[in-house]
Amino acid sequence: MTGDETSRFVRLRVEMVVEVGDTEKLTGAALARIAEDEQMPAEERAHAESAVRGDEAEALAYLVDPFDLVSQVPGVELTQASWSSETIDYDPDAPDWERDEDGADDDALV
Repeated sequence: MTGDETSRFVRLRVEMVVEVGDTEKLTGAALARIAEDEQMPAEERAHAESAVRGDEAEALAYLVDPFDLVSQVPGVELTQASWSSETIDYDPDAPDWERDEDGADDDALV
C-alpha cells in the first residue's frame, strides 16, 4: 500500500463496564437465546447452557453481538469480530479506572 492509498478496514475497540442488577433475568435471556439457535449442535448447546448458568459474564457474552453494534451503520460491513466478558471488581472512584488522557496506551486502563 502506498502513502496515497488508505485501508478500507478499521479496527473499532470498545470497552464497557456494565452492572448486572438482575442475574436471573440476564441468565434467562441468555438461555432463551441459546434455545432459539437452531444451528447449535446439542453438545455445544449443553456446554453453553452450563456456562451461562454458572457465570453471569458468560450469559452477557451470549447476548452481546458485535454485528448488532454495526449492522445499522450505513456503508459498513462487519468483517471479523471477537469479544469476551469477565466479572471484575469495579470502583468508579479508584484512580485505576481513569483513562490515560494523552491516549498513549489505548489498550490498557491506567
